[in-house]
Amino acid sequence: MWLKTMSDIGLRSSRLLVKDVMSSPVITIKEDAPANEVAELMGKHGLGCIIVTSKNTKPLGIITERDLVERVLAKNVRPDAVNAEEVMTAPLITIEADETISKAARTMSRLNIRRLGVMYKGQLVGLLSSKDILAVMPELLETIQERALMEGENRAQEEMVEEEKPLAGYCDHCGVWSDSLKEVNGEFLCEDCRAEMLSESEEE
Repeated sequence: MWLKTMSDIGLRSSRLLVKDVMSSPVITIKEDAPANEVAELMGKHGLGCIIVTSKNTKPLGIITERDLVERVLAKNVRPDAVNAEEVMTAPLITIEADETISKAARTMSRLNIRRLGVMYKGQLVGLLSSKDILAVMPELLETIQERALMEGENRAQEEMVEEEKPLAGYCDHCGVWSDSLKEVNGEFLCEDCRAEMLSESEEE
């Protein structure tokens, strides 16, 4: 059985760019449009989300079906009494059209999002979803998620090691300079004071 290696996956993903996979054109709605118009537009085009733009067409945020449920229906708000800007999730996370699919997948995984606005020369030209990536390269997203998880664990380990490193400064107990201060019960103590405190606690 032939197994895909990281280099195989990297080779394939390097040939695929965001612009090759994105959905275009993008259906948008102005920030001051009422929520009922948002729902109508999503229903008309069979969309699960819609991009909210400013009056000068700058992308501001995104509204998903979940946003409508949680911010309108669940709060029993009249859809025509709240506008798109109040319902949207902002800001819209974007990526350039010429970036690779692998970078898009890493961005989604790191930020825990499922959609990215696609930009070209400062203009919104498309929308990329995790479903789009899975459709062309299902093994890539899984690989990126595993890598992100490993990187997160490595960062946590590095932070733990960083916290364990001794500090230099004056001891809070004896006032003497030390190159190996460590925190004990909220105080930074030198090695001698730590040893003295340990012996006192043993005697008790």
